Amino acid sequence: MADEQTIWTEKYRPKDFSDIRGQAEIVRKVKAFVEQKNMPHVLFTGPAGVGKTSLSLVIARRLFGEHWRENFLELNASDERGIDVVRVKVKDFARTRAIGDVPFKIIYLDECDALTKDAQQALRRTMENYTQTTRFILSCNYSSKIIDPIQSRCAVFRFQPLPKEDVFGIIDVIAKNENMTVTSEAKDALYEVSGGDCRRLENIFQACAAIADGTIDANDVFSMASVAHPKEVKEILELALGNKFVEARSKLLDTMLKYGLSGLDIIKQFQKELWQLNVPGRSKVNLIDKCGEIEFRMVEGSDEYVQLEALLAHVAASKEV
Repeated sequence: MADEQTIWTEKYRPKDFSDIRGQAEIVRKVKAFVEQKNMPHVLFTGPAGVGKTSLSLVIARRLFGEHWRENFLELNASDERGIDVVRVKVKDFARTRAIGDVPFKIIYLDECDALTKDAQQALRRTMENYTQTTRFILSCNYSSKIIDPIQSRCAVFRFQPLPKEDVFGIIDVIAKNENMTVTSEAKDALYEVSGGDCRRLENIFQACAAIADGTIDANDVFSMASVAHPKEVKEILELALGNKFVEARSKLLDTMLKYGLSGLDIIKQFQKELWQLNVPGRSKVNLIDKCGEIEFRMVEGSDEYVQLEALLAHVAASKEV
């Protein structure tokens, strides 16, 4: 197996357009820009770990070749979010010409939805003034936090969580290269806990590989991800549904202690499993509504155990008489 210090997220980062998974339509359009050696300012928006930064690095490598580092400035706006970043770092880089035959440099602003409004207004002017020498790639999780003047200056590409088949493909590639065996149940578990986030997938996979003896199973995945096994969550709900409230409460506490779960962690798993219960559709809707109310109460500071017991009580009361 590879050196334990190797970070798989970097080791398996896509190096070419063909390596970007799950975003075929976006890749097709961006590749056309690169082939023409001309592109507008772009805004990549979508969930974490779906390829926004990787695609930006691939664009830089394909445009500038061996000089890509000199022509590519990457800033994380969540670390450097003030107006001085735009006025100093961004402008200093933007005012010089690119090295090579491409007429512009690229500035990549990651997590730009963390920029203050003042910084975004300054960025808006900078994007206008340095269009001849610089293109901006902005990346964010929530496009609604980007002011409209910036969005109107960009071609917006909306990324989606990776589909199941692409996640399985990534797992197979890593397992082959690292000489690991991954059971089919473990693959499903990795997809479940990652939620289409490739970065989270690889981090959990690497952690499981460090403790497993060549073979990774579903229990390794759920344990390392601090997520309860769906069967155990379903068992808790079914005990409550069968009017075995004390047993359900005991199983809930044991599961939370076993996996080190908080109330917010377990309520999200309850929300997923409630749809599988054998209760009328209206009862399922009412229980989902109750999940939202209880999560809000826990966020506001209510005792999580009292709130979770209240949810189990509602599950017990929802059984059709």
